[in-house]
Amino acid sequence: MLYVFNVVLPVFLLILIGYVGGHSGKLGVNAAIELNRFVVWLALPAQLFNFAANSGWQTLWQPGFITAFFLSCLIVFVLVLLISWMRIRDLAAASFNGLSASYSNTGYMGIPLCALALGQDGLAPAIISTFIVFAMFALATVLIEIGILSHKKSHEIVWSVIKSLCTNPLLIAPVAGLIWAASDLTLYDPIAQVIAFLAAASTPCALVSIGLFLMQKSVAAPAQAWGISLAKLVLQPLIAWIIAGPILELPNLWINAVVILSALPTGTGPFMLAQYYKADGSVISRVVLITTASSLLILSLFLWWSNRV
Repeated sequence: MLYVFNVVLPVFLLILIGYVGGHSGKLGVNAAIELNRFVVWLALPAQLFNFAANSGWQTLWQPGFITAFFLSCLIVFVLVLLISWMRIRDLAAASFNGLSASYSNTGYMGIPLCALALGQDGLAPAIISTFIVFAMFALATVLIEIGILSHKKSHEIVWSVIKSLCTNPLLIAPVAGLIWAASDLTLYDPIAQVIAFLAAASTPCALVSIGLFLMQKSVAAPAQAWGISLAKLVLQPLIAWIIAGPILELPNLWINAVVILSALPTGTGPFMLAQYYKADGSVISRVVLITTASSLLILSLFLWWSNRV
């Protein structure tokens, strides 16, 4: 349990630092806005590019694991999206909810946790899951664009979606990174260092920004955030286990990895996407906080149980 606690605690503390900084007045009312702009346009794209550019293609082809993790993400995403859409009839808002319920914090928490729990062999599934999370991010972006532009004609929606996808830094960066990885070229050292500096700032700035955002009053019912959190921490890992274990009968390492990665808390990506589209991020910020705090118990219980088995 201690190593799970050690991985989760920094995430929780960074959110707390943002909340205390805003509540005390040390960080002004515009701090969250400016931090968001920095993360969305500079830090997070650098992190996504860096990660994609340094991942070899040969590491990524594990069909069984890809199927189990992707389907667990997709099923939960679609289920929460449909339930939300039936309640609010807003495709964009429903897409944010669906993404929040299926977007695991694989980069910041998944990689170190899998390495600690499963050894070096655990790094491969953690890296693969990060790219699957990118795919879910892209799918949500398309649906959000369609929801925002629903009043326009079909050809205008298609053109606007394509244009938006091609100018969204959160989607361009990982694609550019994959292209660079395939080229076998080496980045000029000073440029690589600048990208590394920006990438290192992404997660702490995003989490502090969430802490600042939590100060704001939310009109959303608490039950909504708790429902999404339950789907993220219980339903998604359960679906992942059923597909990876009883259905596909993957090796134990990959079954344990897919459950751990599915049971991770919601990452900052959905919140950053909401800020990019100037949407209400109150529900997402609470989901991040709830799932981060609750994942300590969920992951600890699973690791204890899997070690016993």
